Amino acid sequence: MLRMEYQPLLRGSSTRSKFPSWTLFLAVCAVGIGGTFQYGYNVSIINAPTQHIHKFLNETWTSRYHKELNPELLTFLWSVIASIFSLGGLCGALIGGSMAIRLGRKGALLMNNIIAILASILMGISFPTGLFELLIAGRFLIGINSGIGICVQPLYIGEVAPKHLRGGMAMGSSIFLTGGILTGQIIGLRELLGGETYWPLLLSSSCFPAFAQLLFLPWFPESPRYLLIDRGDELSCAKALKRFHGSSEYRREMEDIQQECFALDGEKPKKPWQLFTDRGVRWQLITVIVMTMGQQLSGINAIYFYATYIFEQAGISAEKIPYVTLGTGACECLTALTCGLLIDYVGRRYLIIGGYLLMTLWSIVLTFSLTYQELYSWVPYVSMTSIFAFILSFGLGPGGITNTLTAELFIQSSRPAAYMIGGTISWISFFTIGMLFPFIVNGLKQYCFLVFLLECSLVAAFIFLIIPETKNKSFLEIKKEFHKLNFGRNTKKKETELYERRQLHDEF
Repeated sequence: MLRMEYQPLLRGSSTRSKFPSWTLFLAVCAVGIGGTFQYGYNVSIINAPTQHIHKFLNETWTSRYHKELNPELLTFLWSVIASIFSLGGLCGALIGGSMAIRLGRKGALLMNNIIAILASILMGISFPTGLFELLIAGRFLIGINSGIGICVQPLYIGEVAPKHLRGGMAMGSSIFLTGGILTGQIIGLRELLGGETYWPLLLSSSCFPAFAQLLFLPWFPESPRYLLIDRGDELSCAKALKRFHGSSEYRREMEDIQQECFALDGEKPKKPWQLFTDRGVRWQLITVIVMTMGQQLSGINAIYFYATYIFEQAGISAEKIPYVTLGTGACECLTALTCGLLIDYVGRRYLIIGGYLLMTLWSIVLTFSLTYQELYSWVPYVSMTSIFAFILSFGLGPGGITNTLTAELFIQSSRPAAYMIGGTISWISFFTIGMLFPFIVNGLKQYCFLVFLLECSLVAAFIFLIIPETKNKSFLEIKKEFHKLNFGRNTKKKETELYERRQLHDEF
């Protein structure tokens, strides 16, 4: 249960509220509904009306050109409608960081909703106007919206959260993402908006989260770190911190932000390409790239691909499979909530390494169970159990922790650029696995999980060897943890000072 009372600030006291204030909690909800929720929702809802969109494409083509649409061109048009979302997401990731710097975290999220509303209008009118091109344009725009949201929302949450609650609050991004997937699965049922009559309304329903964020987010302050470090507005920063943490507790957070501001010494926000040449963030950047690619290439897409087949083998009728599939969405949502409760107690390293190792285990089980699927009547149930176990492991580990660590590994000047790079890698990996996955499955069949097994074990080993625990540490403390990796264990103080002088010279 959430509570708002705060203990007086005492020097040397470690007494802190174990729960966020109502303002912090509601701020996370306000940014989440128009942020990662949109991504999960729009990934999910496109699956339900597949056959209806095929029919719409056929009828439109016939009425326009007076001839039937050949199957190859139909497949191509459907592929464009489905995959253009990823291209839009990539574009959104590339501009999300710049928007967060120029408009602020809150301003970027508010402006992003205009794109979502425009996309919803285009997708909604595509059917009555008979223009499937509007559907393609709408999917591209909603992809841009999702790309920006995934980039900016974790920035805002990571910067407003106190360090002892940062992990749990940062999990809000994953909770809303999985909540979006589950909501899309429910709304997409044929009894609701997934039927032939209502599918244009289903695709245009993305406007409702956008309107909700436009209604609620303006009531909450901008990110205090952005206000002080990027804009130099100490008064607005103090007011925002008082709103978020209370008049007695805010000083501790103010001191933390002022220390980071002093360490940056007026350093301006960096561009993405500058991070690749910055020795001071070398291993942080490598870590983000490895974790982001590992999350997308972990085999979670293979799980959803095989789910329908395994459910059929278990004796579930085709009519009931969409309802059973809701269980996979509920599993993801449940594990995101669980991870949010555990992350600040167990720590990031244990959860993400444990998640990858469990996924490795379930990949082995699935390889054997799918190989002997038809030999014994009980094997399909092992496969079905393994699917849910794999999803649970993904949600407890890479599904939730990756975005949290991206926010924690960088200080204010590098964080937006890091999210732009991480988002770009994520969308490219998402698009690549979408293109290559059918060929991998057709070529390797159930043995495709051996590829994912290897990938999961390698990422777990990398995290074990490289990433320190970030729980209850400030951004500056985490930066110091990576100092030896970036500069070498025997680096002399003079070499570090020379690097810092070069950084200062580059700014001038």
